[in-house]
Amino acid sequence: MCTHTPKCPSADSPDREAAHVVAAHPEQGWSLLCNAVVLFEDTGELLPDGRIVAPHRPVLALV
Repeated sequence: MCTHTPKCPSADSPDREAAHVVAAHPEQGWSLLCNAVVLFEDTGELLPDGRIVAPHRPVLALV
């Protein structure tokens, strides 16, 4: 449960990646956020209910 003020976004929120990191393991390529989302270095996510979010790196505009 989030004890931050203001509260971190929930795992179902579109801005869920803005939650605070509670455990970081850069050597393994993942971090646990306070909303129970596991965020991977390739920007993929594992949500608390087991759903996955595919990597979603921003696409650079070609100029």
